[in-house]
Amino acid sequence: MEIFEFSTELLPGLPEELGLECLSRLPHTSHRLVSRVCHRWRDLLQSPDFYYHRKKLGYTQKVACLVLNFNGGTVNGPKKPGVSPSYGIAVFDSVNQRWDRLAPVYRYPNSLPLFCQLASCEGKLVVMGGWDPVSYDPVTDVFIYDFMTQQWRQGKDMPSKRSFFAIGACLGRVFIAGGHDENKNALRSAWVYDLRKDEWSQLGEMSEERDECEGVVIEEDEFWVVSGYRTESQGQFDGSANVYGLKSGQWRRVEGVWEPGRCPRSCVGMGKDGKLVNWAELNPAVRVGACGISLGGRVLVTGSGYQGGPHGYYMVEMKEGQNSKLEKLTVPDEFLWVCPIRLLCGNLMQ
Repeated sequence: MEIFEFSTELLPGLPEELGLECLSRLPHTSHRLVSRVCHRWRDLLQSPDFYYHRKKLGYTQKVACLVLNFNGGTVNGPKKPGVSPSYGIAVFDSVNQRWDRLAPVYRYPNSLPLFCQLASCEGKLVVMGGWDPVSYDPVTDVFIYDFMTQQWRQGKDMPSKRSFFAIGACLGRVFIAGGHDENKNALRSAWVYDLRKDEWSQLGEMSEERDECEGVVIEEDEFWVVSGYRTESQGQFDGSANVYGLKSGQWRRVEGVWEPGRCPRSCVGMGKDGKLVNWAELNPAVRVGACGISLGGRVLVTGSGYQGGPHGYYMVEMKEGQNSKLEKLTVPDEFLWVCPIRLLCGNLMQ
């Protein structure tokens, strides 16, 4: 990591490299307070280079962000006639077994936009798109949550309104593709959002339209847009994927990566071996309504063993060639819910 030239030392009396090492080891929860010590510390802690430096040294850890359905202010609370669902974000730290709830987005204090998409980018949480929770109109809003400052900021709006699109993030960029427009026409277009520049750039189009597709970034090299369906094939999910090479800038089509006819939303992810995996196939206990996200060598997964059954929440060791052993989680009452709407994992500044 490049050490910036400042007029003062990071830590008085210590070499720059040692001072940087000390600050790199600080827990994420102290960053907001520590950043107030001086301008140099603030600029350092807010720098993307500092995040990648900590990530390289192994001082970051993965957490899961979950979109929860609140009713009457309580997760999975009693539904009230005529009252729309209210969505918020919870964060699960699997290392410390800690659950936290993020402050609401200031533009939407009562609920996140319905069906919004989430991505993890440079230790920040990016929320974009969805439907206005009051009017149900599609929105183009982009919001970024900084875990260091513990604050939301607004990014540049999406280029156009689209719903149920694929999303993935890698190296400071968020990729989106597919979904459908305001007239429910499936899309083949794709865009990339540069988090640092706060700019959108259009990518080449996919070979076909893909509505209700799922996005996965594999090994920081490819953006996979899995399954989905065309406008004239409403609900008939395809088994193929379009894959965008982050280095080549080209799309290619891959056949047979998903079970035709099955919706991929939240079920598809990346396994320990870097290959696509269907979370519903991990264990019979989560075969129905499975959602999951990889947290390194383990997976946070939720699902039910049968239709209409209670949902369980588990950590799973990824093992090939055998059913994975489930470790049931103890979840605080505040964060109990029937089924999460969306799961996301990110390397945050923990």
